[in-house]
Amino acid sequence: MSELHSFIIVGLTTQGKKFRPGDWADRLSGILSAFGASKKMHYSPYVSPGEYADEKAVYVDGALHQIDPKAYAFLLDFARDNDLQIVDSVCPVPPLPQA
Repeated sequence: MSELHSFIIVGLTTQGKKFRPGDWADRLSGILSAFGASKKMHYSPYVSPGEYADEKAVYVDGALHQIDPKAYAFLLDFARDNDLQIVDSVCPVPPLPQA
């Protein structure tokens, strides 16, 4: 996979088994989150939890590679180390609605 592409980490192993725990996508996205002035957690604009094909997923914007190459590599390594499916060459992460 090219190091500059946006990608999705899907909560299924390459063997099709569901990845656990159930909140893994929120936890993984939370690593790159921050607390704003409202004292609420805000996910990074480059990494966010979601769903893909009815499975938990983490969307990673390829622009993260330029901003924080180590974080980008960490996310790829996490997926590979846990044998998770990766959907490559997708569109950038859509902006999250602000609550």
